[in-house]
Amino acid sequence: LADLYNCVVLVTNQVAAKLDTFYGPSEQPIGGHIVGHAATFRFFLRKSKGDKRVAKLYDSPYLPDSEAVFRITEKGIHD
Repeated sequence: LADLYNCVVLVTNQVAAKLDTFYGPSEQPIGGHIVGHAATFRFFLRKSKGDKRVAKLYDSPYLPDSEAVFRITEKGIHD
């Protein structure tokens, strides 16, 4: 669809807490590896302090893992 219509396709995925985690990330994506392998880029979005949000890129074929802080306002998305 993205190539056919020259648009972005965004797929969201629910996460659940891993109760047996003592260190490292305590969230686990629902849907297993099937949803993850269908995407080229994988981001984890989370709330930060105040009105800030964090988008963490953690799976890309050519970009390193990184984070970006942004805010959602009445005028749109701002970094």
